[in-house]
Amino acid sequence: MKRHIILHPDPRLKKVAAPVADLSDELRALASDMLETMYDAPGIGLAAPQIGILSRLIVLDCVKNENEAQRPLVMFNPEVLAVSDDRSVYEEGCLSIPEQFADVERPAEVRVGWIDQNGNPQEEDFAGLWATCVQHEIDHLEGKLFIDHIKPMRRQMITRKMIKMKRDLARG
Repeated sequence: MKRHIILHPDPRLKKVAAPVADLSDELRALASDMLETMYDAPGIGLAAPQIGILSRLIVLDCVKNENEAQRPLVMFNPEVLAVSDDRSVYEEGCLSIPEQFADVERPAEVRVGWIDQNGNPQEEDFAGLWATCVQHEIDHLEGKLFIDHIKPMRRQMITRKMIKMKRDLARG
């Protein structure tokens, strides 16, 4: 089932998400809904706070080549365990901030630990777009948006555009 994605500015996007204590069938269903919502948007990542649920759950799939098999990842309680000294800059966007993009600098490689849908601990190293995406989604769990990593004037400009977009959407 597709879920509604919350648009910035919204106070729920600025809250810290609570850890997931026990994996339930309800949480597994939520993860499936989030993947469906992400693919439909279309996007490469989605965090539970973006659909109004303040739980530490993210989904991502950075496979963009149509000839490559999808690689959906579901991460409960993800955390960055290590970061590289090397940095990279990607033009980031966000499903909660549609049509707005900005260059964001982050560690080029990260090691992330999480619990998978079966309750098993996982750990993996990510680089390139995957590293950027997983850090972007984990930021959502901390109440941070990609625009929090850019200069204040640019952030204010994007926020003003989003307020106008939300106003226009409300008018129909």
